[in-house]
Amino acid sequence: MRAIAIGRKNWLFAGSERGGRSAAIAYTLIETAKLNGVDPQAWLTDTLDRIADHKITRIDELLPWRYAQD
Repeated sequence: MRAIAIGRKNWLFAGSERGGRSAAIAYTLIETAKLNGVDPQAWLTDTLDRIADHKITRIDELLPWRYAQD
């Protein structure tokens, strides 16, 4: 939660409402990975490599808590 308080002034200049939404999504993904004991950079790299060929009906397999089990 400390990162949220520290970043608050930085997010003021996200550029636009869309930029702010994108930053919020990225921040949520990173913090979810951390909460599940997963290295966010490794998880995001792996997920982005696999997502293009992954079936949409099995998207839950790419979530951080599933990555932690592998």
